[in-house]
Amino acid sequence: MKDEEIERPQAMKIRQGIQDAMTYSLPDKKFHPRKIDLVEVDIELNNLGWNFHNYRILNLCDIHLGQWINPEYLDDLIDYVNTLNYDIVTLTGDYVSYVIDEYDKALEKSLSRLESRDGKFGVLGNHDHWMGSDKIREIFKQADIFDLSNDAVMLTKGDDKINLAGVDSCTVCADNLDKVLVKLDNNYPTILLAHEPDFAQESSQTGKIDFQISGHSHGGQFIIPKFETTPFRGPNSTKYPVGLYKVKDMIQYTSKGLGTNSFRIRINCKPEISIITLKSKKKQKIEIE
Repeated sequence: MKDEEIERPQAMKIRQGIQDAMTYSLPDKKFHPRKIDLVEVDIELNNLGWNFHNYRILNLCDIHLGQWINPEYLDDLIDYVNTLNYDIVTLTGDYVSYVIDEYDKALEKSLSRLESRDGKFGVLGNHDHWMGSDKIREIFKQADIFDLSNDAVMLTKGDDKINLAGVDSCTVCADNLDKVLVKLDNNYPTILLAHEPDFAQESSQTGKIDFQISGHSHGGQFIIPKFETTPFRGPNSTKYPVGLYKVKDMIQYTSKGLGTNSFRIRINCKPEISIITLKSKKKQKIEIE
């Protein structure tokens, strides 16, 4: 499906018209690490080779540049991310909201500065299609980010491997999981990037995905204390809106994301940078001489 054929939200032009006013009228427009949740998650995977034990994936999602988050904020956030300890970067969609032409160069500049020893890999979200997927894919190319939308690559360390895969946004019907599945080596674990968390209902049915990383929900922007869930659930984030879930034999993780949509309100739900540490269930062989 082409972007011009995709159904866009009603009142799109109104939202575009007020976006800049909302962003630049804020009294506090600076990034502060104390206002971000650096969430550390350990994930055990079957058949994960020992060379990938303690392998660290840093995930960013839902930047929504230009709506509450401005280019200066994003630049400072990238500076902070580059000080963290991780092996690879994944990005799971919605880099812009309702305006792209005024923010494309700033987004490209910031994502280009994002450092990663083993590469940067991303998929698109629904907002990226509404604003023009071709533009986002060109930003990916210029920022040296591998576009994993409906694709898969193999990560290798020594004799061990992982399938790293991605699907395009299911909100706009751009996903094609069948195209991904034929590229997987089923002898190794598979990690799937999918913008919408409820895509786990489909990916878990295959029996070939071990772990899915998503965003999209912003954690509902309000998390009920003690229950660690949210009553505010939008399309494609009703079942798995925030945190860890077990969906059949697959693990699903939903990040609270960085930006917000419509309202700049987060209650008990700080913006999130996720670091996922992979753990092997295999026993390590120790050579005894």
